Amino acid sequence: MNDTEPLDTLSFTVSGRIARSCAEVYEAVADPEQLSKYFTTGGARGRLEPGADVTWDFRDFPGAFPVAVVEADPPRRIVIEWDGEATTGERGTTRTVFEFEPLDGDTRTLVTITESSWLPTPEGARNAFGNCVGWTGMLAAMKAWVEHGINLREGFYR
Repeated sequence: MNDTEPLDTLSFTVSGRIARSCAEVYEAVADPEQLSKYFTTGGARGRLEPGADVTWDFRDFPGAFPVAVVEADPPRRIVIEWDGEATTGERGTTRTVFEFEPLDGDTRTLVTITESSWLPTPEGARNAFGNCVGWTGMLAAMKAWVEHGINLREGFYR
């Protein structure tokens, strides 16, 4: 984007490295049992694969959120959509892409999370910034859980 192009949507990208293989890190996101150990404190239901009935529940943010799996390409990529406010998505959703890149002979994985479809408004920016913080926290919590078995989220928000 350059200075002459209009800003019509907000997006962000966060990334981090985890000292496990792509397949192990992919499973930590796709498998609801594992995801529930470090991220979805109220539980995840449904494997992240197209057509699955998936919900994420957070004890610290009440309510279960439906998650639509758009794409799953193990062990490299998962694309989801979920509801948001102040979005550019036709159905009022945002799109989140998880990419898993092997590093150092697949002994480490670069995880990149990109979320898009926020309106360039104060409310859209507030929601995008909040989710950016959330996905950054998810990456840190995943690293601690996958590498060391430590749940960083438990008690963090409440």
